[in-house]
Amino acid sequence: MENAIHKLCDLFRQLGLPDDPAAIEAFIATHRPLPHGVALADAPFWSPSQAQFLREELSEDADWAELVDALALLLSR
Repeated sequence: MENAIHKLCDLFRQLGLPDDPAAIEAFIATHRPLPHGVALADAPFWSPSQAQFLREELSEDADWAELVDALALLLSR
């Protein structure tokens, strides 16, 4: 079975956030840098359901895990 291929805009859509390139850039600029030692899912700007989704995807190494990691990296820079 092939893994689903997702894009960053798809992750934003899945999280219920605006998913156009300008909105994604604005989100990253607004929430960066993620404080050192704070896991992405523990950041205060997520709703409980968004945080749960991020945790589950990472813990299960699910389809979205790679993009969740990429978003964490973008927010930590």
